[in-house]
Amino acid sequence: MSEWTPAQQRVIDLLGKSPDRPRASFDPDIGAILRRELDDGIADLAERLPGDDRFFVSKHAIGGVHGCEARFLHEQSSFDWSPATARGTVAHRAIELSVHVSSEPIPAELVDEAIARLIDADAPISRYLEALGEYDRADLRSLAVNHVARFLECFPPLRPAWIPRTESRLAVDLADGRVRLSGKVDLMLGRPGDKVIIDLKTGSATPLHREDLRFYALLDTITLGVPPRKLASYYLDEAVAHPEDVTEAVLVAALRRTIAGIRRLIEIQILDAEPVRRAGPPCRWCVLAEDCSEGVAYLDEDDR
Repeated sequence: MSEWTPAQQRVIDLLGKSPDRPRASFDPDIGAILRRELDDGIADLAERLPGDDRFFVSKHAIGGVHGCEARFLHEQSSFDWSPATARGTVAHRAIELSVHVSSEPIPAELVDEAIARLIDADAPISRYLEALGEYDRADLRSLAVNHVARFLECFPPLRPAWIPRTESRLAVDLADGRVRLSGKVDLMLGRPGDKVIIDLKTGSATPLHREDLRFYALLDTITLGVPPRKLASYYLDEAVAHPEDVTEAVLVAALRRTIAGIRRLIEIQILDAEPVRRAGPPCRWCVLAEDCSEGVAYLDEDDR
């Protein structure tokens, strides 16, 4: 009998190298080339940034500005913590602990420890967690424990030889430090040149998830000078992965999307450009939909 469940064996297979698919080759200076092209692509707008403060750009901001810009700006200014929005932060902290504890990980204990550590860490979520009432705390624990338990069911114990890193931060400074690109990867495994970057997801797959991973690959390539080998969105509900090998075309696509995103973020957040409204499936739960002609038209057409 195999030591792994079928779901865990699929993760092992994902991490392995395929002999019939040779590793992509890259220019030895690929990291420096990508950084230079990023700098050149935003230079004119970066010069218009006010003061000495850095302009921070995350994968969420890049994804938001490539969607409905009006919705993105509204969410930036009106975010509220709730059990649903806090679940991911707590669950990912608990998963981080699970990877490195020597004893058998117990989801509920990991979640309680994660909540306590996040409160002590003076993180953006700390005040919300500290003030939680009994029922909201129970709701949050339930959501986070389910997420952590599902991870432990789907993934084999991560061996030290795989060099597992959770919640690993990436950052690239551009325009002489005026612009900072940043990201936090759910799970990295392997050494440079053989690295696999994994994003843990609930719900259904969307093209945005693939673009998020490509953004991480771009940052990792620039900082290390060596691209990762593979990217994968792992959907815990279905216990399936959507992998993608990293190639030059993947990095170029991420480069172009990132340049366009940074430029547009500066325009709408700093230079007061009018945000573009883009209708789509998110209109169904967007709080702006009732007063948005594009959203109303989309929803009316979609309901026919």
